[in-house]
Amino acid sequence: MHHSTHENSSVLLEMIHQVTENGESGMLEAMRVLLNEAMKVERSNSLDAAPYERNENRLGYANGYKNKTVNTRLGAMKLNIPQVRGEIDFYPSSLEKGLRSERALMTAMAESYIQGTSTRKVTKLLEKMCGLSVSKSQVSRVVSELDESLEKWRNRPLGKYHYLLVDARYEKVRVDKTVRDCALLIAYGIDESGKRSVLGTSVSLSEAEVHWRNFFLSLNARGLHGLKMITSDSHSGLKAALTTVFGSIPWQRCQFHLQQNAGAYVPKKAMRSEVAQDIRDIFNTPSKQDAERLLKLTCLKYENSASQLSEWMESALPEGFSVFDLDRSCWTKLRTTNMIERQNREILRRTRTVSIFPNEASLLRLASAILMELDETWIATKRVYLSV
Repeated sequence: MHHSTHENSSVLLEMIHQVTENGESGMLEAMRVLLNEAMKVERSNSLDAAPYERNENRLGYANGYKNKTVNTRLGAMKLNIPQVRGEIDFYPSSLEKGLRSERALMTAMAESYIQGTSTRKVTKLLEKMCGLSVSKSQVSRVVSELDESLEKWRNRPLGKYHYLLVDARYEKVRVDKTVRDCALLIAYGIDESGKRSVLGTSVSLSEAEVHWRNFFLSLNARGLHGLKMITSDSHSGLKAALTTVFGSIPWQRCQFHLQQNAGAYVPKKAMRSEVAQDIRDIFNTPSKQDAERLLKLTCLKYENSASQLSEWMESALPEGFSVFDLDRSCWTKLRTTNMIERQNREILRRTRTVSIFPNEASLLRLASAILMELDETWIATKRVYLSV
């Protein structure tokens, strides 16, 4: 049985995280073996036949290997690229994918190093990886090559998507000798067949509403249409931007975050678990009417013991009710931003290596490389996320 290319790529990427985190000399060999292995399995998958297997459906034949030396941050890596003859064009995507995120990380670090803004950790890694011989021209060559492909992906035309999930996370960026929080906005889409895509990403230090508004406008300009609902947490400026750009589309505020936000309005610690349970009960009712009825009762219940909580619930919780208007099979996947949280952990694992980005462009570069890779993985696995 063949493993999917996706599985191998994720093993490979896991390996790259190891490399970026440990930078040990033994990792180069481990990575080389793994990459060679992943490419071999990928060749078998594309040929639809294992090595030496007789198979009616096979699309071509394995044709040995071609040696290629690839420069990585750990040094030169000698690889055996599997060759194919027959009616099939083959080039291992695991190699491309692995090296792309590798290069983006390398570039952010090299930039950080060259501008003299690096942390000790970054410098040490760079000494080990490049023997300090990183020149500005080398970096700018890698940067422009990489930026071109990432920008093309970020601006590609979009089509019809029924659901949009958006989120912001913050990373540290150095600006004029001070370190500031920079917003990284990400949009995910679910199409009419229930498959996921990463639609786009944007980085900016600018005022929140303007950034969100420009980001949404750019999605529209790229041809995004057919939306039935937008799910997100309540980030600053987000709601105003949604009203401006997607005024007629229902907004679902993340139910999980709503439960967390309630904590700020609970006067006594002892009440916390009861309040959390009451909110869960409201969200778990079978219909919007039931949720509205139970919300009224719950607001009354806390009117005297926690008046601020009661007022907050009355205005905030209905923002988590939009999902009730959709088919029930969509509720669990679209009522929270949990799907995004999983991807965020992945992004954080990679941005942690850089810690402080030398500029907005280097953050955008690394985020785009990670997200483009995720998008390609989703396309390759053809897995349906939402049974529509």
